[in-house]
Amino acid sequence: MLSVALAGKPNAGKSTFYTAATMADVEVGNYPFTTIDANRGVSHARTRCPCLDLDQRCGSDNCHDGKRYVPIELLDVAGLVPGAHEGRGLGNQFLDELTNADAILHVVDASGGTNEEGEPVEVGSHDPVEDLDFIEEEMDHWLASIVERNWESIVRQSRSPDFDIDDSLTEMLTGVGATELDVARVLRRVEYPEAPRQWTDEDRQRLAAEIRAETKPIIVVANKADIAPEENIDRLRDAAETVVPASADGELGLRRAVEADIVDYDPGDDGFDIVGDVSESQQTGLEQIRDVIEEWGGTGVQEALDTVVYDVLDQITAYPVQNETKWTDAKGNVLPDAHLLPDGSTPKDLAYAVHSDIGDSYLHAVDAREKRRIGEDTQLEEGDVIKIVSSAK
Repeated sequence: MLSVALAGKPNAGKSTFYTAATMADVEVGNYPFTTIDANRGVSHARTRCPCLDLDQRCGSDNCHDGKRYVPIELLDVAGLVPGAHEGRGLGNQFLDELTNADAILHVVDASGGTNEEGEPVEVGSHDPVEDLDFIEEEMDHWLASIVERNWESIVRQSRSPDFDIDDSLTEMLTGVGATELDVARVLRRVEYPEAPRQWTDEDRQRLAAEIRAETKPIIVVANKADIAPEENIDRLRDAAETVVPASADGELGLRRAVEADIVDYDPGDDGFDIVGDVSESQQTGLEQIRDVIEEWGGTGVQEALDTVVYDVLDQITAYPVQNETKWTDAKGNVLPDAHLLPDGSTPKDLAYAVHSDIGDSYLHAVDAREKRRIGEDTQLEEGDVIKIVSSAK
């Protein structure tokens, strides 16, 4: 399952974002290091379900009238402070938890209501742009320290006549979440000495920064946008490549209102309807959330998840079925499963995503929309419905 981590300084709203996105019970507080142990939960990316092309909607629990929610893992860990790679705060624990994340949502307090240590201050008194770079810097230092700790081993390996520095670096870096392809891409664009003894601290730091950039893409969630000075959002957008304004508090309020049968709302909607009896204070709170949605097109929580999955990680959603005519599984369930795959994936990749045995015994595939057999090297597209034919029983 795709894994997305929430990063940021303490008290930026990570745990509120996590709770809103997973509806899991976690401690949320207005003080640094509310989160001590990592929280792992299931959230979802939202996409258009192919059942909209049928006469009836599918019966999947993850489909809400054609809005398909595809599971991903969401990780919320302790907040970072400057110096985390040296052990400040709970930094080492946090950085270790990031090893297997596919991407990072950097939750920033866009209101400027917390200082660099995550301590509450007057709204607008701290510049949130100052919070952008330190996540990358801390991760770079952390990765560089891992490279440094393992460097003597690489130096010893270099004494062997069949030593290959690329192979040694690949073996080391795959241990911190990089794939062989990731390492190969980085080594092609980074200049470095062939002899390990000639490497400097700057060489190792540069390698670490490139590996982090390759394996841990980061998008910024400008949280607390509902109370942030407008110029803060503009400046964050100028300073970072991808910024999603958000109100995690607003999303959590809506999700809890849905549970209480007060509002009709699906995550990612650009509006909601009040369907239950509400008190005056509840009405006021909901209207404040409505103002946020009208200004930003949503609360931003679902948009952030969708952006990181489909835009940053370049994933597509494919739907395996057994009956290519009715788009059902063996039990007659319409479009029961959805799988996230990297853009460029093939039917055989989908077969392996379903089960390794299905992939090993793959014979061919059928495009259920076109009712035709497709080649093993066909690149799948978003929303494809595919029948996998294999010899597996």
